[in-house]
Amino acid sequence: MEILKINGGNPLQGTVKASGAKNAMTKLLVASLLSDKPCRFYNVPNIMDVDVTVSLCQGIGMEVDWDREAGVMEVVTKELKTSYVPQRFSGANRIPILMIGALLGRTDEDIIVPTVGGCDLGKRPVDFHIEALRQLGATIEYRDMKKEGAWFAHAHSGLKGCVINLPFPSVGATENTILAGVTARGMTIIKNAAIEPEVLELILFLQKLGASITLDVDRSIRIQGTRRFYEVEHTVIHDRNEAASWGMAAIASKGRVFVEGAEHMHMITFLNKLREVGGGFQIRSNGIEFYYDGPLQGGLHLETDVHPGFMTDWQQPFVVLLTQAMGTSVVHETVYENRFGYTETLSKMGAEITLFRQCLGGKTCRFASQSYAHSAIVKGQTSLIGREIVVPDLRAGFAYVMAAVIAQGTSDISGLHFLDRGYENLSGKLEQLGCDVTRQKSDTPKTKKEKSKVPELTLS
Repeated sequence: MEILKINGGNPLQGTVKASGAKNAMTKLLVASLLSDKPCRFYNVPNIMDVDVTVSLCQGIGMEVDWDREAGVMEVVTKELKTSYVPQRFSGANRIPILMIGALLGRTDEDIIVPTVGGCDLGKRPVDFHIEALRQLGATIEYRDMKKEGAWFAHAHSGLKGCVINLPFPSVGATENTILAGVTARGMTIIKNAAIEPEVLELILFLQKLGASITLDVDRSIRIQGTRRFYEVEHTVIHDRNEAASWGMAAIASKGRVFVEGAEHMHMITFLNKLREVGGGFQIRSNGIEFYYDGPLQGGLHLETDVHPGFMTDWQQPFVVLLTQAMGTSVVHETVYENRFGYTETLSKMGAEITLFRQCLGGKTCRFASQSYAHSAIVKGQTSLIGREIVVPDLRAGFAYVMAAVIAQGTSDISGLHFLDRGYENLSGKLEQLGCDVTRQKSDTPKTKKEKSKVPELTLS
């Protein structure tokens, strides 16, 4: 087992480059399966989630040439070897379910994908995906296979465009429907669609590929079906999650970090909240510089939301930031139901965080009628103490890294495979910014993941 050993207390100083976006690159690889034309990607992040997605795509016929050091990848899928995604990819990430939308227009065979995976943030069902694809003409059913189940899908009569109203602007359901709509006959209209930057990135790529797609101001996406495709060159956007992570870590540690590639347009809501607590930042032509600008002020009310709201993936490190702000703040999580489990470890490090089952906010919340902890009160300013930490998921993992950076003493962080999913060369970048960090083997037997006291609930 590997651990990150961090001796805290040093302000982060220097320059770091945000890598290509995990949530964009993995989807672009799946989208390239729509055609048999070569696609060349730049700014490709060398992270585990891309590795897993590449292996998944290679298994069904994609040829891949990846220069990891240069961040360049060339892919082409001249023909499909199979439309069966092996069970070993079950639980690896959330990508397999998108294979259905991408492959329905390319094969008449049954498409078989294992059940979804990714970070344990709640049940995260795929009902919205399945219903949208069925409306387009796909036949989809769930079957038990061995120890886990799988989805079987086909469209023997082809897909036909229609109007699809998503009950919630789910990113995954929007992307799956877009992928299927590209090869459907006629016009597909997705209403109440997700409009995150990564969704727009997918749209831009597909337009280069040959699709005709428009985005309306009312969150509607219109897709005119096509079967004519072209070669593509595409530069992947920088990861706004990573950029925000480094920004919060810089301010919480009372340092100054320039994040190359941080995109102002993608981080407007985040930057507004950062300014509310007194965090400093300066927008430059090629990135954003984040810096400590005096004592942080609490008294903040924060609610997560779909884009252009405050992103749920920013919530965990922002809570760590709030532990260093004077006063009491309220955080209301409205996107994922099981996202406050990480606060138990922060409390053991010295943070004062109380969870509530009530909605502590004015926003209409899907969890209002369910008795689950999805609101938090964070009391600052508190000193954190280093300790042994087990990472439960990707974004909580960086929150723990950030807490370890500002804590007094040493923290040993395990469960690094979660961090490797989304942060390229994390220990190297930390060291580059002046953090006392080493990644090393540990002789300590792997411990079980700490169970959260936050109850699970069903995402409807």
